[in-house]
Amino acid sequence: MPPSAAHVITRTGLCILFLCTSVLLAGFRLAAAESVIEIPVLAAIQSNNRGVFEVLLLRWDRLPSPSPMVLQWQGGNIRPGQSNLSSMARAFQYALDHTPRIDHAGTVSAIGIAYASTSTDGPSAGAVMTVGFAALLKGDRIQRGIAMTGTITQDGTIGPVGGIPDKIRAAAREGYRTILIPEGQRYDPRWNIDRLAWDLNVEVKEVSTIEEAYHLMTGGTLN
Repeated sequence: MPPSAAHVITRTGLCILFLCTSVLLAGFRLAAAESVIEIPVLAAIQSNNRGVFEVLLLRWDRLPSPSPMVLQWQGGNIRPGQSNLSSMARAFQYALDHTPRIDHAGTVSAIGIAYASTSTDGPSAGAVMTVGFAALLKGDRIQRGIAMTGTITQDGTIGPVGGIPDKIRAAAREGYRTILIPEGQRYDPRWNIDRLAWDLNVEVKEVSTIEEAYHLMTGGTLN
């Protein structure tokens, strides 16, 4: 998911990012019945190889209406492109289809937080958004320290993405020790993931399906 060059990673920016996240979470928790999940989103940027780290906050108000449930983009300082929004809609629909025992009513809101105001586009956060939406609906928690990149298809397959080394660097810089990537991309001739993982002291795992990724990121099962 390639963002604009506005992403410049600094210690000050890191503090601002988590301060904004904390403030938003505090606002989200005003209603006890609401559910909120925070998921890490990884991206690459053309101007350097350090990658980009973003936070996506998902909130479900758990109200009895509208029914069926709707998804809305609530803003933040990220302006998503059409490809990004389409991927989000696909992820949301997959989560709805695979949580049939949940009462699908109310509004799910998504808000994106980055180090600086920016635009972003691309489908590479589709898989992690799918896991996030499903966990939000099921009431599961996303385990700390695990990040993921990958697209999502209608049948739940996690598809290939670009810029994987940059995204691993971004995750490692933020303290993530396990990074999930699409199956078949670890030994891509464009990069040396084994060497990078060793240098950064992280574990890189390939995943092929949303069910597999969901178990690794939540400890639970999707179905």
